[in-house]
Amino acid sequence: MKVILKENVENLGKTGDIVDIAEGYGRNYLLPRGLAVKASTRNVSEVEHQKRLIRAGQEKRKQEAEDLAKRLSRTSCTIARKTGEEDKLFGSVTARDIAEVLNEEGVPVDRKWVQLEEPIKKLGVYSVAVQVHPEVVGKVQVWVVKE
Repeated sequence: MKVILKENVENLGKTGDIVDIAEGYGRNYLLPRGLAVKASTRNVSEVEHQKRLIRAGQEKRKQEAEDLAKRLSRTSCTIARKTGEEDKLFGSVTARDIAEVLNEEGVPVDRKWVQLEEPIKKLGVYSVAVQVHPEVVGKVQVWVVKE
């Protein structure tokens, strides 16, 4: 029996896969639980159409992320903080601070996208990675200056 999986099934396949299974497994387990549908020509063509739509949406999101990454590479943000001896900051500059400044400058960035290994604790210029898409990483220049 050939079925199209509607959900990921462990040790069998992912959503949208067409798999060949035993009659009893399909009839008694997969079909009643809504995990799969029989692989008729209509269902197969519908799944292929859905896959094309999903791929097109993913390509569009990736292109938008690449545009945002280019915009980030042309952007620099300045963060002013009070300092103590040897130009050490009182406190630190975190991913949240960087995201807030970028959002104020009109670049939509979520704080979870900003990849800081550790908070910035000294004055200077830093190149910070921003993961805008699973496959796209942008870099932004962060200037930490005296207040």
